[in-house]
Amino acid sequence: MAAEGEIINRVAKSGLIQLDMADFFPSEEIVEYDIAQNLWQGIALKEKDFRDFIKGNDWTEYEGKHVGLICSADAIVPSWAYMLLTSALQEFAVSIHFGTKNEVEQALLVKSIEVLNQEDYTDKRIVIKGCGDKPVSESAWVAMTNKLQPVAKSIMYGEPCSTVPVYKKPN
Repeated sequence: MAAEGEIINRVAKSGLIQLDMADFFPSEEIVEYDIAQNLWQGIALKEKDFRDFIKGNDWTEYEGKHVGLICSADAIVPSWAYMLLTSALQEFAVSIHFGTKNEVEQALLVKSIEVLNQEDYTDKRIVIKGCGDKPVSESAWVAMTNKLQPVAKSIMYGEPCSTVPVYKKPN
């Protein structure tokens, strides 16, 4: 029994596990490399010039970062160009992707959810925090539900004081 005036944390006593999607975002910086800067007259890529650039460029600025490869110009970029960039960045970057900074961030978010240890959530009541500082893609919400539903007792969305029921294991 609680002493008079003592504040009781009912959420802590409820056995609910609260997951914050922000905890699944990558901690390393995400940057974009825009291949448009390598286009000849803004429309085409010259293989010899591009290979010379790849060979002579200092790629160390990408060390420890996730890199998204994009082309912001309306140009046809051959697939081998992205392959050459990936090859050059391989020893420096944490990971290399095709896509914008936001697309890379969301892909990495989903990837971190996919490696979550399901056993930690077996027969648990889980609240997945609904509001946060970073936007979460629908694909991440789907990935989290797919990961937890096979093992969880229940899944809710929102805050412990105000949740939306998502799933409840049948008795």
